[in-house]
Amino acid sequence: MNLPLTRWMIQDVPPIFLAGLRFLGLAVLLSPFLPPVPKQFGLVLAIAMCIGGVHFALLFLGLRAAPASAVTIVGQIGLPIITVLSIFFLHEKVRWRRSLGMCLAFAGVIAMLYQPGKFSFEIGLVYVAAAAFVGAIGSILMKRLQPIPALNLQAWVGLMSIIPLFGVSFFTENGQLEAIRQGDLHLWGGIAFSVIFVSIFGHSVYYQLVKKYDITLLAPLTLMSPIIAVTTGIFLLHEPVTLKLILGGGLTLAGVFLVAVRENKTLPDHAVAQVKTG
Repeated sequence: MNLPLTRWMIQDVPPIFLAGLRFLGLAVLLSPFLPPVPKQFGLVLAIAMCIGGVHFALLFLGLRAAPASAVTIVGQIGLPIITVLSIFFLHEKVRWRRSLGMCLAFAGVIAMLYQPGKFSFEIGLVYVAAAAFVGAIGSILMKRLQPIPALNLQAWVGLMSIIPLFGVSFFTENGQLEAIRQGDLHLWGGIAFSVIFVSIFGHSVYYQLVKKYDITLLAPLTLMSPIIAVTTGIFLLHEPVTLKLILGGGLTLAGVFLVAVRENKTLPDHAVAQVKTG
């Protein structure tokens, strides 16, 4: 439900500023979990930028320009990208099934990005693909992170993302104060939902599930996320159902499924399990 909700809020709030508000709320609520200061502070800062500030800035920019239904499908390309990066940096071995899955996923995303009549790409979905790439780099960096509690890491990600997001928003956006003054309970309720139920509850529970269960069991369940987001976008935001969405989305989700059900042999050992975005 989070991406359609964010898409709805971004219509009235500058996207990077909204991302800053989300991480401000996250940092405040998780402030009791800040101690101790991470030993690998520089690495945590890099991870925070990848899975926090930079990732969400690009994602929210994409949501302003593209339908939530398309954004949630293109965002799934993160898992194949993680696998590709694992091949180059972690020497992950990939056989034909995951190779086929990556090809299908990338082909589906390209089909959704490309605009044949204009010989160009949809800029909103390009932002989302870039966000997925940055988030994947964060996952690879987490392989080098010593064991750290999930809430401790999330607290520092929130804190470290505030200044960059608000700083970029100050220089590139306008209307922030007006958005705050005109913000009603729907806006603040949406931000509270994103912070409490998505970032704190949802992501923390997901980390625990990955630690407890085989990823091949969880993978089919995680694919319910784009299905729910697409359905919500269509029925609540009245987003169009296009042939490109159906074909490109089908290829992408099929490819992601093939990649996900073949467990990554290298990444499961990193500090807090897989990164879940959105």
